[in-house]
Amino acid sequence: MKHQLDFEKPIVELQHQLEELKKHPEILGMSFQEEVGRMEKKLEETKRQVFLNLSAWDRVKIARHPKRPFTLDYLGSAFTDFSELHGDRLFAEDRAIVGGFAHLGDHQVMAIGTQKGRDTKENILRNFGRPIPKGIAKHCG
Repeated sequence: MKHQLDFEKPIVELQHQLEELKKHPEILGMSFQEEVGRMEKKLEETKRQVFLNLSAWDRVKIARHPKRPFTLDYLGSAFTDFSELHGDRLFAEDRAIVGGFAHLGDHQVMAIGTQKGRDTKENILRNFGRPIPKGIAKHCG
């Protein structure tokens, strides 16, 4: 796993063992389902224990995780018909702020948030998720 955090190691190891077990059900024969159930229960308990006992620094690592969802990820999964607005009606466009109209069920809403990039090129385009002063007009205008 490319972006594995150090405290996730026991979870990843159990997930790997479970995947290997599921690939070869013939090894256990009749007790296959029982063993899978036992492994899944152990995996859930390990996740619970690991995430209950996170240090403050571990929580910072999660917040900065490169695979963490960004605003556009949430907009795409929570809303339908998202139509992004661009510019401040004069000349500036702040790509660090994304916003626009969308549908949430039967309601038309305005959704807005900051957006970082996933790689260097996109981060430069999005100013590393930091709005510029002209970008404030995008969400206040």
